[in-house]
Amino acid sequence: MCGIVGIVAHEDVNQNLYDALTVLQHRGQDAAGIMTCAEDRVSLRKSNGMVYDVFRQDHMRRLVGPMGIGHVRYPTAGCNSSAESQPFYVNSPYGIALAHNGNLTNSDELEEELYKSDLRHINTSSDSEVILNVFAHELHKVGQQKLTPEGVFEAVRSVHNRCRGAYAVVAMITGYGIVGFRDPFGIRPLIFGSKKIKMLVGTLWLRQSRWPWFLRALRLSEMLLQEKQSSLIRTTTAICVNVLTMHHSRLVFSSMCI
Repeated sequence: MCGIVGIVAHEDVNQNLYDALTVLQHRGQDAAGIMTCAEDRVSLRKSNGMVYDVFRQDHMRRLVGPMGIGHVRYPTAGCNSSAESQPFYVNSPYGIALAHNGNLTNSDELEEELYKSDLRHINTSSDSEVILNVFAHELHKVGQQKLTPEGVFEAVRSVHNRCRGAYAVVAMITGYGIVGFRDPFGIRPLIFGSKKIKMLVGTLWLRQSRWPWFLRALRLSEMLLQEKQSSLIRTTTAICVNVLTMHHSRLVFSSMCI
């Protein structure tokens, strides 16, 4: 198992992400990582080790921006190389970072498809890099210069069609927002919550932590998108073609501790 978290806010989220990863530390002690986004620039720190070993004061100063994702790793696939610590990042399309909890059962098949059909190279043995490149390819196929929630959800549906296994994902699209989704059977947990100043998604059981902002778990085949829009954060969820839109001042994702 691994721990994942994503936060969208109106101020820097580096300290909140760090605090979330310390709460999630029991879900993975092999490696930790945080990527943040400030407008169209991303900042990344990841390495092998415990959260308090990976992030020092100078690292935290560089992790600026009002949205970001974090990950603590317990390796169940791939190896324990620091190259396989997360989040992973691809620059096309848009610039996408991804943190993943779970396992793909058709990872080898997908890697071959990505190389032969999608013309994408996988540099590690991590299935998280595989699902990132599948999502990136499907988002590219949508072909939108300016992304819409419908375009993002169409790409996630295509990921569900191609990826087999149990997984929960938070992905950050540079300058746009954070998307969270689970496998269609809801095997891996993912919850989201909010309070006046922030919103969260990921693997954190918030009512048992010091953050009183639990809303609910994502339902089966449900997808959630957090768009960062100047004075507000728009949250859109969708199951198949049913779309519900809400408005909050900040949002956080996390996955439950089970």
